[in-house]
Amino acid sequence: RVQLIESGGESVQAGGSLRLSCAASRFTYVKYNMAWFRQVPGKTREGVAALDSDGSDNYADSARGRFTITQDRADHSLYLQMNNLKPDDTAMYYCAATEATNDLAPSLDHYFYSDWGQGTQVSVSS
Repeated sequence: RVQLIESGGESVQAGGSLRLSCAASRFTYVKYNMAWFRQVPGKTREGVAALDSDGSDNYADSARGRFTITQDRADHSLYLQMNNLKPDDTAMYYCAATEATNDLAPSLDHYFYSDWGQGTQVSVSS
């Protein structure tokens, strides 16, 4: 099974930037989606940004224009560059992956993903 380990979360002030990383191992998918999700206690896990093995990406409205998802195809590491952070971005951020079985846009629906990391905490203060 794919193993995902996130890092890079920390406490920052509003307007600041962070880069989250996700190290992937035992990655056997040829056609896949990978994504970043976030969750605050009591709320549903929210898709932030996703990409697929064809190079397409997809962003939540809350992330578009501020966040950028990228991948190192050599080792399937996943990154999320977050700029102009806001207090509403405070959450546990999770990396996810799944084998893709269609050519639809990379999904931001958490039900679609089979492999998850343990999360990294991002806290943004005003």
